[in-house]
Amino acid sequence: MSVALDEVKQRLREFAAGQAAGVSPLYEHLATKAAEDDEVAGLLTEATDGAALLLAAAHRLVQADPIHPLSRYYPSLGGFDGVDSATWPVFREFLVERADKVRAIVSTRHAETNEVGRAAALYPAVAMAAKQAGGKVALLEVGCSGGLLLGLDTFGYRYQCDGGEQLLAGPAKAAVGLHCALGLEPGAVLPKLPKKVSVGAKVGLDRAPVDVSDEDELAWLEACVWADQLDRIRLLRAAAAAQRKSAPELVTGDAVDDLAAAAARTGDLPLVVLTSRVLAHLAEERRAEFVEGVAKLAASRPVWWVSDEPYEAGLSYLLPGRPELNFFDGTGLCTLGLVSWRHGAAEAWALAQTSRHGNRMTWLAP
Repeated sequence: MSVALDEVKQRLREFAAGQAAGVSPLYEHLATKAAEDDEVAGLLTEATDGAALLLAAAHRLVQADPIHPLSRYYPSLGGFDGVDSATWPVFREFLVERADKVRAIVSTRHAETNEVGRAAALYPAVAMAAKQAGGKVALLEVGCSGGLLLGLDTFGYRYQCDGGEQLLAGPAKAAVGLHCALGLEPGAVLPKLPKKVSVGAKVGLDRAPVDVSDEDELAWLEACVWADQLDRIRLLRAAAAAQRKSAPELVTGDAVDDLAAAAARTGDLPLVVLTSRVLAHLAEERRAEFVEGVAKLAASRPVWWVSDEPYEAGLSYLLPGRPELNFFDGTGLCTLGLVSWRHGAAEAWALAQTSRHGNRMTWLAP
């Protein structure tokens, strides 16, 4: 289904101002300029996703042609030129010359968000669920993309607290090490983090899972990371390399319709269902059906739902009437939630406010 040009341009403006500003000078500049250019913006009218997909397509095409002058502006390819007066003209010419390739990518691909750093936000909630379970758990990540977050039990974590204290968790010699600033809301206390979470089964469910052992697929995941965010790219590569040694099972299917079948593939262990910035991409009625589906899983086994989602798209369905938790608008911050079911009744906790890439979280008061 095609999208009106004016809507595409508005999405590009919103991306530049709401996501890239203050974070990625390169992407803020390119998205802002693209929103003013009918020919470049028009490349997105048949796209499967929003504004980020254009920049991901460009990144992938520059990966394939790393000697092009545009690569000078891409730190991911060794470029070190900052944004200047030539950046947009070079970028524009590059895309227009490859318009057919751009259209082919944006009409068939999705902007994948396999953000490894978000595991740092999820880990405390998964650890709480595992403690309540009293032992080994199974993980089911819905909207898993390449499934890299399923490696969260193997990552090392360093939480830098505002008062100077550090919390360490995970294996001491982990191949993937994550750093996260941890603040406290007034009245909140630091979470207790175990050194280890014992996981007995891992399954990912996605509409189109990505095989990170395939170099072309991994290159697409890298292309979806902003080109001037080198730490994020390094984490992606490290997590992908680690996953190849012990790959989880990734299942193709719908987040609602195929949830029960995917859960069955994890065996009979207590189950932790994970969602990380996924539910906002579902229609509102499908979100409600997803939550109902997770609740139904709890009829036959212990189930916990760990969600890192905008409050209105996730936790609000089971913890309503908390508008102060809707941090997302204008900030991109999400609410880390933990839900369990006992005798059919849900018990829900809002644990923390989390940043877009998992590098900062604020623990909430009970």
